[in-house]
Amino acid sequence: MSMYRQMWLAIILSTLLALLGGLLASTLNARAYLSEQLSAKNNDNATALALALSQQNASTTMVELTVSALFDSGHYELIRVVDPLGKTIVDKTAPANAVEVPAWFVKVLPLNAAPGQAQISSGWNQIGTLTLVSKSRFAYEALWKSVLQLATALAIAGLVGGVLGATVLGRLREPLQRVINQANAISERRFVLIDLPDVPELRQLAMAMNGTVTRLKSMFAEEAQRLEVLRVAANYDTLTGLANRTFFLVQLLDSLDSEEAEGSTLLLVRIASFSGLSQRLTLGAVDGLLKTVGETLQHQALQSQAVAARIGDFDFALLLPAQVNAREVGKKLLASLAKVSAPLTAGGPGAYIGMGKLTRGQDMPSLMAQVSSALIAAEAQGANVIREASPEAATQGESVTAPLIKLALEKNRARLLSLPVTDMQGKLLHRECTMELMLGSATGWESARHVMQAAEDAQLTPAMDLQGIKLAQEKLASEPHLAGLSISLSALSISAEQHHVKLLDQIRKSPSLADRLWLEVAESAAVKHSESFRTFAAKVRHAGSHVGLKHFGRHFNQADAVHDLGLDFLKVDSSFVRGLQYSADNQIFLKDLASAAHKMGMQVFAEGLIDRAELAALETAGFDGVAGPAVKDPA
Repeated sequence: MSMYRQMWLAIILSTLLALLGGLLASTLNARAYLSEQLSAKNNDNATALALALSQQNASTTMVELTVSALFDSGHYELIRVVDPLGKTIVDKTAPANAVEVPAWFVKVLPLNAAPGQAQISSGWNQIGTLTLVSKSRFAYEALWKSVLQLATALAIAGLVGGVLGATVLGRLREPLQRVINQANAISERRFVLIDLPDVPELRQLAMAMNGTVTRLKSMFAEEAQRLEVLRVAANYDTLTGLANRTFFLVQLLDSLDSEEAEGSTLLLVRIASFSGLSQRLTLGAVDGLLKTVGETLQHQALQSQAVAARIGDFDFALLLPAQVNAREVGKKLLASLAKVSAPLTAGGPGAYIGMGKLTRGQDMPSLMAQVSSALIAAEAQGANVIREASPEAATQGESVTAPLIKLALEKNRARLLSLPVTDMQGKLLHRECTMELMLGSATGWESARHVMQAAEDAQLTPAMDLQGIKLAQEKLASEPHLAGLSISLSALSISAEQHHVKLLDQIRKSPSLADRLWLEVAESAAVKHSESFRTFAAKVRHAGSHVGLKHFGRHFNQADAVHDLGLDFLKVDSSFVRGLQYSADNQIFLKDLASAAHKMGMQVFAEGLIDRAELAALETAGFDGVAGPAVKDPA
């Protein structure tokens, strides 16, 4: 039983006991008073009657007539006169009259009034003994009326007391509920502060809880800052703050291996006449130019959700996602670089840019060779210019229209493919799912990733996510021994409440399957929609499913808020995993990352595993599981 109910029960019981005690005490006092008054009345009436008869020197006949006349007035239950020898002279007894009082009341609270007695004499001779009992009907009615009035008054008092008690408990319940919600949030790995209540005891409790939360947030923030320092030292250029050559090439290689590579663009940027500038300028001026160029590229990368890197002394790179207009970005970047370098170039060219499209499965040397050739061609023109490598054939996904995607979803022409995620010993933890669609009159299946740009433009990704959850639930229901399925959600699905409702309603339709459903969101989407994602994650966990981030680490400079999202797992981006056995700095970073995540109650998985040497390094770092080409289904 909750404390609130116990307090209510205590208030109700104590109020009832007080009211019943007061009612009982008052009723008993009233009964005793009425009994005494009735006894006194009997004595007074008997004495008055006996005195009146004695003064008249009444005979036996007179006594009988007087008693009969008095009895007929209807105020007495009994009048009896007995002579000295015990012979009854007159005996008048009234039948039991109905009273306007419940019989049980008369039985439970009888009025024990003593009969009145007096001696009747004539001169010195005693005529007899008079016994008189007045009717108690009026006394019972008075007592009953008194009890009703008292009960009504006490009920009103109890009602008022209940309202006051409810008001007081309401004032206590709201701040107490805030403290409870804060404690629940901590258990869900979300750290929130609450307003201090006015109640002194709860105020002290809230202060203690807020202090604990503040210390935890500070601890995790410090841990995130320390990890960020390790990450930057291992993967970023110290002068410009951009990704270093090794880290960028790993990400580029990973992109080429992924279906997401379709439509992405690689830009190679070279500072014009850098050798001449470095000879005639001071070291500080050269470093200043490189920093400015780095800031310009970083600014453009943030606007375009791209990856910027310094890959040589005066060469830079920018990897743009498919949804960005690469040529427009290139023009803006070239104009910015020309502007920032103008004071040093005296009106000469400031930079050259070569660009080329990525296609899945393309080898990195050929891509770099194509884009480098375009860069050299741009440099040969001797002006601020962009040259594009020979464009590849348009991908199939570019010709796909939104109506075909919508029709495929409406006709349930979708299916899931899955790859294993295992622990470090090879035991299956869950399977990562990707969706395929059968579009239009086609008889083959098309990967949803190939049409993702069209789906995003038409805002169909929430419908695709919803279909993915439905298919996952059907598969989980048909395979009860399957450990779990992971569905990747789009940024649009977590950005608005109306999408949350549909996804959560679908999860709640099959509560017995919820604990085997894993939902993951790209780190970039979670960072961009952090508030709505935090709300969504809490609701998903309350529904019984798991929620986490994929591609974790690409935006690690904003990861200090991860501890407040209430996540179950992190999937670390493959760019940190690729060649991990050769990078001592990344090994230290991932080991500390895993340790920090475990302190927050999260599991840590690695993406993009390609060989067993990486697996050994990840196991040493304390990872919980892995996914990638080298991960096979358990036998």
